[in-house]
Amino acid sequence: MQTLTNRAKLVERKPLSFIEKAYLWNILKGLIITFSHIFKKKPTIQYPEVKRPFSPVFRGLHVLNRDEEGRERCTACGLCAVACPAEAITMEAAERLPGEEHLYREEKYAARYEINMLRCIFCGLCEEACPKDAVYLSETFAGANFNRESFVFGKENLLIPNPKTDPEGYAKAKGIN
Repeated sequence: MQTLTNRAKLVERKPLSFIEKAYLWNILKGLIITFSHIFKKKPTIQYPEVKRPFSPVFRGLHVLNRDEEGRERCTACGLCAVACPAEAITMEAAERLPGEEHLYREEKYAARYEINMLRCIFCGLCEEACPKDAVYLSETFAGANFNRESFVFGKENLLIPNPKTDPEGYAKAKGIN
């Protein structure tokens, strides 16, 4: 048979030996690889007892920040919701009433602030878009659950503890130890 390139090679099949027919050599190579891994360092981390160190740029769950006086920083400007590519953030603004100066920093505040963690892609754009440093992504991650409603975090779940009433919780949430 004539080909254009003359690169075709005739392959000859020689009969297999007894060791090759019984796959003994392949079984022995597999056992050598298996026994070599016994003495190596185990890659598994025993999770509840041992925590894996996270990267310094790890983005976890969202947190709504407070200032040093315990007032909410969020002014419901909506920049975080606009910057979110997954459209996971919804909010409603409200006006601060007289006598609520100790609760809210500005005249406007977020009456309703929700993040759907099932839609969130943890990109950090909401954190970068916030002009008041009200939103940041913490070093904790979302746990597992059986119903979808528990993954929609409201304002009560996202707000950091008040530094005046709960200084230990505030320090823990900020990562100050």
